[in-house]
Amino acid sequence: MSYAIVDIETTGGHAGANGITEIAVILHNGREVEGQYQTLINPERPIPRYITALTGISNEMVQQAPSFQEVAAHIFSLLQHRIFVAHNVNFDYSFVKHHLQQHGYELNVKKLCTVRLSRKVFPGYLKYSLGSICRELDIQISARHRALGDAEATALLFSRIIEADKDGHLPIMLKGKNKEQYLPLHVPSEHLERLPSTPGVYYFHNQKGKVIYVGKAVDLQKRVRSHFSNNDNSRRKQEFIRNVCSITHQVCGSELMALILECSEIRRLWPEHNRSLKRFEHAYGLYSFEDQNGYLRLGIEKKRKHLQPLYTFNLLYEGQNLLRKLVREYGLSEALCFIDTTQGTVQEDPVTYNARVREAIAMLQKQLPTFAVQGTGKEDQERSILLIERGRFYGMGYVPHQYAIGNIDELKTRLTQYPDNDYIRGLIHQYAELYPDRKVVLLPS
Repeated sequence: MSYAIVDIETTGGHAGANGITEIAVILHNGREVEGQYQTLINPERPIPRYITALTGISNEMVQQAPSFQEVAAHIFSLLQHRIFVAHNVNFDYSFVKHHLQQHGYELNVKKLCTVRLSRKVFPGYLKYSLGSICRELDIQISARHRALGDAEATALLFSRIIEADKDGHLPIMLKGKNKEQYLPLHVPSEHLERLPSTPGVYYFHNQKGKVIYVGKAVDLQKRVRSHFSNNDNSRRKQEFIRNVCSITHQVCGSELMALILECSEIRRLWPEHNRSLKRFEHAYGLYSFEDQNGYLRLGIEKKRKHLQPLYTFNLLYEGQNLLRKLVREYGLSEALCFIDTTQGTVQEDPVTYNARVREAIAMLQKQLPTFAVQGTGKEDQERSILLIERGRFYGMGYVPHQYAIGNIDELKTRLTQYPDNDYIRGLIHQYAELYPDRKVVLLPS
């Protein structure tokens, strides 16, 4: 087999908005080095001072160097038909592939990561950065953080790996599209392998164990793998991937339960890389308050953070329709309900009028539905239950197949309670409408 051992220096951490300042390619036939290529590259953008401090490569050094466009054809000829090898291969590969693509060259070759190979072949070391593993194996690096120096050290490390690989880890990694090659550098392959192909919720943790992303899946393994198998070179995606160090999960009985658990966990953990479900709330609420004249007033307003609405709505007209219905059925004042403010003042006293408002509110709350929704369980001998009580989400859990849903208080002892919110309620109502045979109407406690 033929290998191309690559190291690059860049202006930043993600390919989409940064350039390459230096590249080295060492050709290796699996036994020895066959040749090498190295050049500085003008990235056609300023090199940040901290990059210069790290690599020693300055704007003046690359001023007369060729642009990537000028060397793209030669680099492509060196890499095609060879296996792309690098220490933290996804970083180098993403840059080289992206910049070749910009100039009309499509690089699609197999790749090998010497970090992951070192962990397999030389287990037990504390760190596997290039500097750390080379110190452990007494490999000298002639010029640290320069492309040729790091590439030469990686080539020596690669030769050591080939010599010591008695268990055949290298050919295993080359077999097909090895999923381990696409994982973030610090995520153990076992974390992916133990994910089942079932519905559930997965958690990405950073180096300190903090959850930075929560997601739901119909197929946990397939969904998690998809996060890392594309070549999105945006800053946001690359920073996200670099921060993922471990993966955990919870199995759910159905996609609906996974959706609800995902929403609850996002609200509980507030992970930095989750955005959409943080923002979702029904926009409007039905509120009741007493005015300065002692009259109870009903009104539809935008959701208020610290006030509890009687009911919530996503669309303004839904709330207005409900309010008009209450006005008609209980003889309420359109003026006091903000429907028609041109009406005159209410003639009856507040005590009499407020009694009808309270009756309307009581009937509204009584009419709010109480029901359970049944679904598949995590195991064959059980089924899942989600409970809506008086229009609000109570919780969910699993019961044996033979369990008869009847007494709501007894049922609640078998469920895990979760915070209620509009998004979850909407999911359950939609599901109940779509599958009416799975809905069990109950009497509230």
